Amino acid sequence: MGVWWIVVVALLAHTASAAVREYHWEVEYKFGLPDCKEGMVMAVNGQFPGPTIHALAGDTIVVHLTNKLATEGLVIHWHGIRQLGSPWADGAAGVTQCAITPGETFTYKFTVDKPGTHFYHGHYGMQRSAGLYGSLIIDAAKGKIEPLRYDGEFNLLLSDWWHESVLSQELGLSAKPMRWIGEAQSILINGRGQFNCSLAAQFSNATAQFSNTSLPMCKFKKGDQCAPQRLHVEPNKTYRIRLASTTGLASLNFAVQGHKLVVVEADGNYITPFATSDVDIYSGESYSVLLTTDQDPSQNYWISVGVRGRKPKTPPALTVLHYVTAPSSQPPSSPPPETPRWNNFDRSRNFSKRIFSAMGSPPPPRKFKKRLILLNTQNMIDGATKWALNNVSLVVPATPYLGSVKYKLRRGFDRKSPPTTFPMDYDVMNPPRNRNTTKGNGIYVFPFNVTVDVILQNANGLDANASEIHPWHLHGHDFWVLGYGEGKFRPEIDEKTYNLKNPPLRNTVALYPYGWTALRFVTDNPGVWFFHCHIEPHLHMGMGVVFAEGLNRIGKVPDEALGCGLTKQFLMNRNNP
Repeated sequence: MGVWWIVVVALLAHTASAAVREYHWEVEYKFGLPDCKEGMVMAVNGQFPGPTIHALAGDTIVVHLTNKLATEGLVIHWHGIRQLGSPWADGAAGVTQCAITPGETFTYKFTVDKPGTHFYHGHYGMQRSAGLYGSLIIDAAKGKIEPLRYDGEFNLLLSDWWHESVLSQELGLSAKPMRWIGEAQSILINGRGQFNCSLAAQFSNATAQFSNTSLPMCKFKKGDQCAPQRLHVEPNKTYRIRLASTTGLASLNFAVQGHKLVVVEADGNYITPFATSDVDIYSGESYSVLLTTDQDPSQNYWISVGVRGRKPKTPPALTVLHYVTAPSSQPPSSPPPETPRWNNFDRSRNFSKRIFSAMGSPPPPRKFKKRLILLNTQNMIDGATKWALNNVSLVVPATPYLGSVKYKLRRGFDRKSPPTTFPMDYDVMNPPRNRNTTKGNGIYVFPFNVTVDVILQNANGLDANASEIHPWHLHGHDFWVLGYGEGKFRPEIDEKTYNLKNPPLRNTVALYPYGWTALRFVTDNPGVWFFHCHIEPHLHMGMGVVFAEGLNRIGKVPDEALGCGLTKQFLMNRNNP
């Protein structure tokens, strides 16, 4: 009885300290100047990027989201939030909910269970690339002590920006032949970048691969939307910089001139701290780094964000770390940091391999129960370019998967499971012998509370000597990253190289060219969960799969989440017998 009473008291105390944070949001297009060139951006309550949500672990978030778009559906995905007990609030159109139609309001309600650096973004079409995103910062619960010590904090949301509309981009990707979206015109830091001027025009070697001397020096007026936000710091202090990448395409590199960075958090999980001069960050990833202001306090210093993983045609984004003891108008006295060469993938892999879980983090199960080996290929369907997994290109059905499995609607999707592996004689180093693929909407169904290994296998694209980085994101879970390798995965050999001692917990991970990445997770979250490449055009072209688990344990799903497709008629018949 005594132990039971202690548990009850603890639960009541936790409930009393947790808060409900409620928001009313309207999403619509507005004209903006993200990179000094006017264009349409998606705004939340008139803000671009959208408002930052700050909460404590254990709090409940309630967002009443009204679609003020004239002709488009809308959803928001809460990236990094596991949605324990609320799979319908994950915000993945066609997977966990119907798109919110113009003029309608949908209410998201979920609990944030642990501290971390996260963000939210559109997950319908390519609306993330149109600017529908914002930060979601969760601090330690009231009364809990965070293991990090710092004097101040900055939050930097990184993105890329095109001048072509996303609707035009989507049309081009579906065209026969495909019209590729091309590289972004600019990189944005907190929604601000510079397209037609340079912050560092006085330096002939402003970056490793770009010369900004052909552009005029940036001149800003008070209130300019594209003027960079400087980071104002005091000498001899330690600051936490939260980084999150919501890019549609670009892999990025973050560096602060003359300063070491200590990486302490990855995707909302504490890691073993390590020092570095710069950070590679892929779309969907987030990090926290600690920066100590131990340089000459009479100077200012460049912050640079450059493109990695693709041959860069987009100049780096720049802003300034301003020591308050230095003149605010004084530019840094030397060129910005050089972005590492874009195709130095050994350097990229080595950075990833330095990330280990913090002491006390939960270790992975020693053995797996189920395993998927997913071959990532580029293929064709009737003249259209597609991406595929095990030769199936995903097409999300009109009826959300969550509704189909909850209400046992047999016609909602193909009940035959997609392939769990690929022919082991497939040559990953060369273009596919069979260039064609097929469309599919089947899903992988797992029992509740089993350990699943997923091996992501990269391969050559349709063109020779073309294999790309793909950042893969799993909804509803964190997973352990067991290892990376080059070439084709060999189970009997490569499993012996797994890190089972201190692998990091992540929700997004890089798959490197011509290589493999091994993940392990436990199916302990009843629901239906997207697993996909976080590059917008790649997902649009079919690079994703869907996992379902604990289907008999899914709780109540609000009717308003499923009022489309086959579930619409089902709910009408149920509610009006």
